[in-house]
Amino acid sequence: MTAAAGNGPFEAATGDGPAPAPEAVGRRAQEVRTAFEGLLQIRRVLAADGPAGWEREQPLRAVAVALEAAGLPPSAVDPVTGARLATGYVATPGDGPGLVRVTWSGPAGSRAAEQEERQLAACAEVLEHLGWHTLLYRGPRRRRFLEVEPPPG
Repeated sequence: MTAAAGNGPFEAATGDGPAPAPEAVGRRAQEVRTAFEGLLQIRRVLAADGPAGWEREQPLRAVAVALEAAGLPPSAVDPVTGARLATGYVATPGDGPGLVRVTWSGPAGSRAAEQEERQLAACAEVLEHLGWHTLLYRGPRRRRFLEVEPPPG
């Protein structure tokens, strides 16, 4: 879930939380930049050329921060009804340890299904550039999703 910008600790936007309030968008962008720069700094200090220990221990957060920092929009849901409010990526735990599933979702009528191939390819490009392994699958109702994992080692 995403904490509203400025209200508590930073949480990566997985796409299953509320959208930031309009007045908090600029603050949220700065928080994301800071979090991503911290992630890259950990890699530099550890001389890691791919996901470092923290990322391997918390892959969902690491993947979500990377996607948001790259400018890909997270989806969002209404905190009361749970209805999807925005089109974007949704990162959830995968089917095994260390795996993350990334889908492209939106509200009814948003045409998210028509965008998913292109948008998931953009997600995969960002993550692969950062050293993650991605595989594109077709799931139920022929909807595509990415399975993301750190490289072995």
